[in-house]
Amino acid sequence: MSRRDDGSVTVEAALGLAGLTVVTVLLVAALAVLTAQLRCTDAAREAARLLARGQPHEAEAAVHQIAPPGATLDVQHAGDEITVSVGARPAGGLLPAIDLKATAYALAEPGTGAADAPR
Repeated sequence: MSRRDDGSVTVEAALGLAGLTVVTVLLVAALAVLTAQLRCTDAAREAARLLARGQPHEAEAAVHQIAPPGATLDVQHAGDEITVSVGARPAGGLLPAIDLKATAYALAEPGTGAADAPR
């Protein structure tokens, strides 16, 4: 065994652990993005359903409860058609290059006044 190999195992282990740490952080970030996207989708769907039933205040409350913190709600009315978009930044804005958006569509139920709601 030559003296030139001393410490090579330590260096290889350190590089291996660093690589493993990077992969773990990327997996956790991907999981955070996936979870936030699912929460946006659920919030948009629930808000569209509540708006179709003529419950705008409950729809806004549902978005704030279901979607990630800081999510935005955008509602578009076209006759009795309601389109809801929920946008958010995952992980509390720690991933600035990623903007999430989910859209849901519903028809206003007859007699609810949802089609006549303010735009």
